[in-house]
Amino acid sequence: MTIDWQKEVEARKDQIMEDLFGLLRINSEKNTDDATAGAPFGPGPKEALLKMLAYGERDGFTVKNVDNYAGHIEFGGGDETLGIFGHMDVVPAGSGWDTDPYEPVIKDGKIYARGSSDDKGPSIAGYYGMKIVKELGLPLSKKVRFVVGSDEESGWQDMDYYFEHEEAPDFGFSPDAEFPIINGEKGNVTLGLHFQGNNEGAWRLESFKAGLRENMVPESAQATVTLADKNEAEAFETAYAEYLAANPVSGDMEIDGTTARLNLIGKSAHGASPQSGINGATYLAVFLDRYPFGGGAKQFLHVIATYVHLDHYGEKLGTAFEDEKMGKLTMNAGLFLFRASDNVQADNFVTLNFRYPQGVTAEGLEIALDNKVGMEGATVTRSERNMEPHYVPIDDPLVATLLQVYEDHTGEKGYEQIIGGGTYGRLLKRGVAYGAMFPGYTDTMHQANEFMTVDDLMRATAIYADAIYRLAQ
Repeated sequence: MTIDWQKEVEARKDQIMEDLFGLLRINSEKNTDDATAGAPFGPGPKEALLKMLAYGERDGFTVKNVDNYAGHIEFGGGDETLGIFGHMDVVPAGSGWDTDPYEPVIKDGKIYARGSSDDKGPSIAGYYGMKIVKELGLPLSKKVRFVVGSDEESGWQDMDYYFEHEEAPDFGFSPDAEFPIINGEKGNVTLGLHFQGNNEGAWRLESFKAGLRENMVPESAQATVTLADKNEAEAFETAYAEYLAANPVSGDMEIDGTTARLNLIGKSAHGASPQSGINGATYLAVFLDRYPFGGGAKQFLHVIATYVHLDHYGEKLGTAFEDEKMGKLTMNAGLFLFRASDNVQADNFVTLNFRYPQGVTAEGLEIALDNKVGMEGATVTRSERNMEPHYVPIDDPLVATLLQVYEDHTGEKGYEQIIGGGTYGRLLKRGVAYGAMFPGYTDTMHQANEFMTVDDLMRATAIYADAIYRLAQ
């Protein structure tokens, strides 16, 4: 049987766009302040999860909601289950948008909205791929299950809960990365640097704050400083203006007497590629580190300026490592907080998110950090969640099939890829990430003005439909 997959997608294009826009209009940022037993990650992720599951019910699938943590949409039968994993939560929109991030618009063939490429657009493509196979009545020997998550961008508590209550699929893919395939992912762990909040210098650091998530390069940073003498204000303001002009950042300062409030703006990026962004927090710390702060305030600024600034590969921190297959370790400094206090229990911190290749361990990273910055007054902690490196060989039938589908649809040679980003593909021993971005795409994930092109969305849907059929027939 010869199936024109692209024709099947085009016949459903209007409905694909309507369903996607319905999801994109939901602000599904995690909000723990408003979390409840019935909405474990806040009202937004729950609303988006329910919307996606409602599509499955409308289209005649078997649907299950697992206590608003996650859910699945399923059809077919057999002893094995093909899993497709998408997520409805998004990172905070942040600033710098040209349009409303939660009112999707199409400009020049691109869908602009938070979640358009990560991961609501690709999830809709995967869902419609499954829907097309079902509607064509194609014979299958396996179940096909679309698993919908709602906490992928934070702690993956959704999948922890889901797998406590549901059996895992036998193999599968996540439409949450790029083509031709992602069959390897680096390890992922976050370590914290903690400082006391005391000031013992002529100047005082009252506060310093930056960052929205551990896995985002912080675009902007703010600090409040008390000068020793108001006569220093003019020189301080001039020096800041010169610093902004000499570096790839912008910002402003307000001074009232001896109180100065500084704002610095860089460029956000995905935490898996920190070298693609401009970390506003580290640039601000470099500027402030030249002034006579003391105590915990000085330690906080000095460690950031000396060891963290521009240290995308862990060279200054003593954690640098490169594996022949998985590449270099990367480090993203994502969250920064300092509040002046003489309370030694006050938590002033910097989070360092490491994406590490095989050959490195989370324990080893913690030891290396402690050896480097412990003498500078920083205390090192390690998060409980540690995702070890993941790899599915290129000759595995899952990988081989998905690469063949890609080649058949694009005419381009498929090849394996290993990334620093973490996707739901690593949830399964035989799990990979597969699309929905094509080679040469502009990466706007976790950035302002995130988009996915309409053409890529439709192309990906056709590829998913064919791949699902080949894997489950």
